[in-house]
Amino acid sequence: MTQSIPDSVEEMETQFFSGITSQIGNTPLLELDSNLFDGLSPNVNIFAKAEWFNPAGSVKDRPAWNMIKQGLISGELTPRKTIIDASSGNTGIALAMVGASLGYKVTICIPKNASPERLQLLDAYGAEIILTDPLEGTDGAIERVREIVADNADNYFYTDQYNNDANWQAHYQTTGPEIYQQTKGGITHFVTGLGTSGTFRGITSYLKETDPDICCISMQPDTAFHGLEGLKHMETAIQPGIYEPDLGDQHIVVSTTDAQKMTRKLANAGILVGISSGANLCAALKIARDLDHGTVVTIFCDRGERYLSENFWEANE
Repeated sequence: MTQSIPDSVEEMETQFFSGITSQIGNTPLLELDSNLFDGLSPNVNIFAKAEWFNPAGSVKDRPAWNMIKQGLISGELTPRKTIIDASSGNTGIALAMVGASLGYKVTICIPKNASPERLQLLDAYGAEIILTDPLEGTDGAIERVREIVADNADNYFYTDQYNNDANWQAHYQTTGPEIYQQTKGGITHFVTGLGTSGTFRGITSYLKETDPDICCISMQPDTAFHGLEGLKHMETAIQPGIYEPDLGDQHIVVSTTDAQKMTRKLANAGILVGISSGANLCAALKIARDLDHGTVVTIFCDRGERYLSENFWEANE
């Protein structure tokens, strides 16, 4: 049963923090078994934030919730408006979950080649799905949303995850502090991939303010045409407005093949995650293998169930 739409900020705050959204965040930090990887110093540890513990199953629950919350607080999101955005999957699913819990309609523009599992999740949450040209990726989905909103501005609340500061601020306010506290201030390196860039910007901003010596490294696919869902090749894609290319200390690339291999390796070790998590771990290992000592933290963005229809799981090594 969906909740009624609140009539005031006071009612909104009471409703928000007693509902499903109160369970967003405070996800576990997993220490990965160093025996799974060669070339690591015994004084180097790798941790991953298990973001599938969020209610809709991914790291995107955090910004989706914060963007909607800020829209309600500002008054831009009114009861008669439909929440709309472009997504490769996880943000759309998170927006659909939050929208359903609060009684709002949600429309998601998503490339037609999104996995059936992600489309099924959107449908289960009651979202309207608009499929866009798969060859244009999320950039094509963004353009479609802009067309829809331009024609019917009064009917939509466009969360605009690629340009909305509430995206990265969600991670500055929650994910960054959680990581620092869970490592007891011992984190030396933070690594994650770039999509909207909100996760990297928010966490890095917090960590750098807390301890400027923490090294923060961003990662992206090594080519424009890749299979790393949720990640962007910034040189060839529409760059998000919230992207700050000079924020990090270092930047590295990961191939789709390496990310697929790592994702299968993790599954064989009992950790079933999506391919962006495999890519993040590839990047973390590149950093960790060059260290004599340190604590490296990355993000496991979601679980692998929403990608099981993809062919790379069947590859043999």
